Amino acid sequence: MNVVVIGGGIVGLATAYSLADRGIDVVVCEKGSIGSGSTERSAGGIRHQFSTRVNVQLSRESVRVWESFEEEFGIDIAYRRAGYLLLAREEATAEAFAANVEMQNEEGVDSRLLSPEEASEVCPELDAGKFRAATFCPADGFADPHLALQGFSQAATEAGAEIRTKTAVTAIRREDGEVVGVETPDDNLDADFVVNAAGPWAGRIAEMAGLDLPVAPRRRQVAVVDPETPVPDDVPLTIDLDTGSYFRPEREGSAIVGGHFAAEDPDVDPDGFDGNADLDWMIDAVEHAADYAGYFGPETRIKRGWAGLYAVTPDHHPILEETIPGFVNAIGFSGHGFQHAPAVGQIITELVCDGEASLVDIEPLSSDRFDAGELHDEQNVA
Repeated sequence: MNVVVIGGGIVGLATAYSLADRGIDVVVCEKGSIGSGSTERSAGGIRHQFSTRVNVQLSRESVRVWESFEEEFGIDIAYRRAGYLLLAREEATAEAFAANVEMQNEEGVDSRLLSPEEASEVCPELDAGKFRAATFCPADGFADPHLALQGFSQAATEAGAEIRTKTAVTAIRREDGEVVGVETPDDNLDADFVVNAAGPWAGRIAEMAGLDLPVAPRRRQVAVVDPETPVPDDVPLTIDLDTGSYFRPEREGSAIVGGHFAAEDPDVDPDGFDGNADLDWMIDAVEHAADYAGYFGPETRIKRGWAGLYAVTPDHHPILEETIPGFVNAIGFSGHGFQHAPAVGQIITELVCDGEASLVDIEPLSSDRFDAGELHDEQNVA
């Protein structure tokens, strides 16, 4: 069996590895360099604390891989598990926290509902008075996306996958309604399956196959700062959900701050977006963090920043399915693609090799949900 994977980011390479490990002949077509889309610009978060069961299950199955990554792939991905702390200012958000924790616990996740005072014990500089409730999961954390990508790339190659960089897919080949391969500037590739894992370019690739799927690229920014008070390594990645602000410790007391603070950025051209963070935005991000965490006073110094792209769907869930015969979509992760890539790679392999997914029930992630109006809104988005 021959499979072409479009996209050389973390989802595409995790999929290529899983397919090749099952003995499938795999070619990865990446229009730029490995990870040059969203993966290299990810903040690297890995968490269980989502508001829908399917996202929690994707996290749970992915964390099994992240936990054993160094043993299995031979690369230390700097996986740090200081936890995630989610904060609620509004009553409705606090009420949702209780239901979320109950569902997460049912899925085997050790998340906990905290009072604001208890939250300040895990994040000592937190202004607890601004919040109504919090949730915390000590098993959450973050890793280095570049190192994880390197691990999947090496493993995929060793398993027999061919990874072609600077190889754009220019057309999807179809015969009698079935996808049978792709065209590139160099040659045509026959395939029993084509996997769309193109991240911010996924909508364009879907259009080549005659599909109109609601996935769009949106620009997101982060900044690295030297806080007024250093952020210790054991402080969790902290998210003020009602404002969209977050921060986490970086190296030697510095911190990463980020968030989305108003309406989402409009659609952007993934081939021409500005990869630099805006200075005004970085100042705004620090001010948002300073509103609820005492680490970020007036002496906080901005060191650098960058921008990347999310591939966003209307309900902030991915599309995972064989949409038309021979064409499989693994797209629209809405900022969660890095952390869910290990599970997604296995799921796409199950679809290709077995005809159905068994690792996780992906029925809620069918594109049919958009036309049917059966969206599964993910509330815990940062």
